[in-house]
Amino acid sequence: MRVLLIGANGFIGRFVADRLLADPAVQLTALGRGDDADVRFDLATGSPGALTRFLDAVHPGVVVNCAGATRGGARELTRHNTVAVATVCEALRRSGCGARLVQIGCGSEYGPSQPGSSTAEDAVPRPGGPYGVSKLAATELVLGSGLDAVVLRVFSPAGPGTPAGSPLGRLAEAMRRAMQSGDGELKLGGLGVQRDFVDVRDVARAVHAASLSAAQGVINIGSGRSVRLRDAAAVLARVAGYGGALHELDAPPVPLRSAIGHPRADSEHPAPVAYPYPDGCGSWQQADVRTARDRLGWRPRINLEESLADIWMEAACRI
Repeated sequence: MRVLLIGANGFIGRFVADRLLADPAVQLTALGRGDDADVRFDLATGSPGALTRFLDAVHPGVVVNCAGATRGGARELTRHNTVAVATVCEALRRSGCGARLVQIGCGSEYGPSQPGSSTAEDAVPRPGGPYGVSKLAATELVLGSGLDAVVLRVFSPAGPGTPAGSPLGRLAEAMRRAMQSGDGELKLGGLGVQRDFVDVRDVARAVHAASLSAAQGVINIGSGRSVRLRDAAAVLARVAGYGGALHELDAPPVPLRSAIGHPRADSEHPAPVAYPYPDGCGSWQQADVRTARDRLGWRPRINLEESLADIWMEAACRI
């Protein structure tokens, strides 16, 4: 099976590449903007026609799109997350390769949810920021393309290579600085937020499974368990051997519905709470992952403590 992997140098893409290369039945071609890609191509600026010609030449059976941007303004996010996917879909429609598309979506497409709930694929998406909006638009393009396609909505990926701008990346970097300076007190904000963290290596396994399956539509990829950042910080401190005190400096919560133009909440239906994180998911997010189990035969294997240990190993190398 020939697989074309787009975005092989990104956080998720690197592990997807490793997973696919470990399968002797896979012939992998990497397409991206970097010099180390097999083929250099910028989805945000390249034409569908140019990509179509490449698809016809390579004739992949599967196209995996891990490319995209997580930070930046609305225009940049739209260019890299939405326009780029439109280019992929149009090129696949024009090409005679008939490739299956595995698109990496994200849990931010759903937006905030009620604390204690699990978000299933049939939930109505209400993204709370430009990143989630740009990714949701990409998902809609894929679902409306008529292609043989599946979108994996990945919740909060963690593990080795976690970006420094992510909540867990910021925690590790703050702890590294405290240990390096001998600071016995670490002040952190936003620790009341709860997220569904899934190890990036488990995400790669899900991508591999989706490449081999006939599943279509949207499939959630998460751990199925929401974890408070405060608890993740305590685990990280234990893994790192940090004996200092952790002090929480949370900003006051903001009612999300009023913040994004929804009707005011009443006493029976309290509004989800927004915290200052760029994913726009409010105070709580947890995936319902039963569809991934039933349609892909996939379950998460790596627990958060192992993911945090690997995050810390990389941070510790900078001390």
